[in-house]
Amino acid sequence: MNTRSLRFRLVAWYAGLLTGCFVLIGAAAYVVLQHSLVSTLRETQSRRARQIGQFLLEEIPLQSEARLGDQIDDRYAPNFNDRFVRVTRGDGGLLYVSRPPKDRKFDPTAVPLAAGSARGETVRQVQLPDGRKMLVAAREVQTPGGARYLVETGALMDEVQSHLRRWLMFLLVVLPVVTALAVGGGSLLVKRALSPVDRIAASAERISSQNLSERLPVARTGDELERLSIALNHMIQRLDEAFQYSRRFMADASHELRTPLTVLRGELESCIQEPTPAPEWRERLASALEEVERLAGIVEGLFAISRLDAGEAAAEWVKLDLARLAAATADQMSLLAEDKNIQVTCAATEPVWVEGDQARLKQVVVNLLDNAIKYTLNGGAVGLTVNANHSKAVLEVTDNGIGIPAEALPRVFDRFFRVDKARSRELGGAGLGLSIVKSICTAHHGHVEASSLPGQGSRFRVELPLAAPATNNQKNHDHEH
Repeated sequence: MNTRSLRFRLVAWYAGLLTGCFVLIGAAAYVVLQHSLVSTLRETQSRRARQIGQFLLEEIPLQSEARLGDQIDDRYAPNFNDRFVRVTRGDGGLLYVSRPPKDRKFDPTAVPLAAGSARGETVRQVQLPDGRKMLVAAREVQTPGGARYLVETGALMDEVQSHLRRWLMFLLVVLPVVTALAVGGGSLLVKRALSPVDRIAASAERISSQNLSERLPVARTGDELERLSIALNHMIQRLDEAFQYSRRFMADASHELRTPLTVLRGELESCIQEPTPAPEWRERLASALEEVERLAGIVEGLFAISRLDAGEAAAEWVKLDLARLAAATADQMSLLAEDKNIQVTCAATEPVWVEGDQARLKQVVVNLLDNAIKYTLNGGAVGLTVNANHSKAVLEVTDNGIGIPAEALPRVFDRFFRVDKARSRELGGAGLGLSIVKSICTAHHGHVEASSLPGQGSRFRVELPLAAPATNNQKNHDHEH
């Protein structure tokens, strides 16, 4: 998972925020519950201390102190209710202390005495020797005769702590569930929220200079994504207009240049054929004719690229055997290779059916073979192979020529790019042959790539989609007959 992606960060923020809110709410509820339980217990003990204090005020004038303990046991039964009661005289003498509870949870005699002299009513927490905590309320009682008594009542905080532990366990159990729901719900929400972005990205990936007429999908939501889609579509429209203008300009310029170049070439050829010109003029005319031929080749190349960019190739598609086409073209190019004593071999025995413009696909083979022959030294070898690899038709042209430097390899398909400009000019190259190959492959929904080692040779690999299987079988059967 990409932790830097927008989807991950949104889900993390959503889940973290929701989990944090749950933790804060749970902690606040824990504090409120604790305060409520302790307050209730405190109020209960204070009320009981007031009741016993009132009882003492009423009974002390009537009974002896020795009888008061039995009266407290009979009326309040602290040992049966797991309560603690202690009455201390003003001089510190013990008047009454409750017996241990029936389950022996604590020893009343082990409860620490109140520090100092209690005035009015106080409530404190004490810790027993066994580690338990008890909440003790103390109230001072003064009889009309001036005698002072300290009444202490208390109860263990086990029940309060038990409630708090259950609530804490509930939070610990529910927290992972809430986190999982937050992550799952956040992922679902983010996926739905970003689905228009995925559609926009998928559409943008399909748009190239060949199909700028397509537009990105616009989600009519009235939000930022809709405005972004509209803005990008306006940008694509402007790019389309600019590309159309550039293509029209290149096509018009190429078309306009063809006629004067043809006329100029004809005039120069006529002048050369005349017997009257001096030898030096004949040499100059031959040089001018050579340059005109070079310009004519450049114009033809630009005109071909402009027509390919305009989608001309798709209008003339047929189903053809690429292996047969490559083999026939290799035989024709062998005549050119004989001048340099270069052996051209072709391995294309099995039919490989594709759909496309036969003339343009032949131009791919011609340009690649011509390029290989030009940059292979005398006595070298050029190989051509055609085969089917899964759903692709693969055509490869290899040579053992001078090769291409690594820094120039990424640009070999750029228009007018030549690795060695001086040598390319001597060989008649203008830097458009491989650009035309790339444009033809792109128009046929394929691609071309190059690999090379300087001094060892180069390899150009073309991949095109195979024709439909049914068509392949039918054509294969026709070919065998």
